[in-house]
Amino acid sequence: MLERRRILKLTGLAATAATVPAVALAARGFAQPADGSGAEATAGAVPASPRFALTAPSERLLREIRLNETRVLQSLAFDNSRKHIFFVQLVDGGRQLPGESRAYSGTERGANGDLCVTRTDLAGNIMGAMYLKGFGHGVQIGVESTASGSYLWTETEAVQSQNPDGTQTGWGSRLARFKFANGTVLTPDSPALVQYLLEEGVDRTTVSLDPVHQRLTVRCRVGGAFRYRLYDLEAFKSGDRTTLADVAQPADLQPGHPDTFQGFATFGSFLYLLAGTQYGKDGSVSPIGNTFITCIDWNSGSVVEQELTRAGYSLPYREPEGMAIQVPDPANPQAVRLCAGFASVTSETDSRKRASVYYKETLV
Repeated sequence: MLERRRILKLTGLAATAATVPAVALAARGFAQPADGSGAEATAGAVPASPRFALTAPSERLLREIRLNETRVLQSLAFDNSRKHIFFVQLVDGGRQLPGESRAYSGTERGANGDLCVTRTDLAGNIMGAMYLKGFGHGVQIGVESTASGSYLWTETEAVQSQNPDGTQTGWGSRLARFKFANGTVLTPDSPALVQYLLEEGVDRTTVSLDPVHQRLTVRCRVGGAFRYRLYDLEAFKSGDRTTLADVAQPADLQPGHPDTFQGFATFGSFLYLLAGTQYGKDGSVSPIGNTFITCIDWNSGSVVEQELTRAGYSLPYREPEGMAIQVPDPANPQAVRLCAGFASVTSETDSRKRASVYYKETLV
């Protein structure tokens, strides 16, 4: 089983943001770090790069497209080589998937962590979908483009947590990598998955990829507080857990509002966080809203810039959901876009959700 599903277990915690242990893999039967070392890495090992100007205007990539399900989009990512977009939603209530004995409600799908991934072209035309049962909430995903296909990085092995209203939400406890395969249904035990188990005490793991610099960002909760860890992608896959940087999530992602985290992305030496709520919630009022983008320097952990964005301000409902880096022309990898997703409703009388994507491309 382990030959098909490499489960990588880490032990130890990052003591501080300035000193980050390279985590050894010690459990019997689990893969060891490629170099077998326990050397430490310090925050600040990321070569400097340009950053996106958050005050620059946002442009529209897609507006109010339909996805496979009718619920809010949770996150998105690009296969830039194939010019495909992958969107994640929770599975619709009332849907019965192959192998299931009955249809499940939307509440049950949320508690189980059942997700749908829709693949579209850059015009928003649906090109396929697959289902992920028991994976998590879909907070953020990544796509690794290879010669053999699009490999998705997601959370998996959902663990239920009770919400203030008494309902349950399934949050991922591990990471997974698998090839997108239209029409398939995967579970955490599917042999198509490669699983990566983080250390004891870490939960709510989510992931994104920097497609230009080939780095992987992991968001995880450590001792009840969220942190972001940056890795070289190939080193991570080989079992090396040396972090390039490790920073804490800032305390104030939505100045003047209760923080509602919605997604993240990395480009070079900067981390970008999305936070906000739909119109009508937590002080979000049309046409201003309360959606903020925060830029963090990976080398210091400090906030470089934080700006309110009015991208898609005229959308009905307008809830920010997910971030991603787009490279429109892979031959010119420095001409990049910082994309943010937004959910809206079909109309004032039709609550079925639509998806929109806006981007910033000015670098400073």
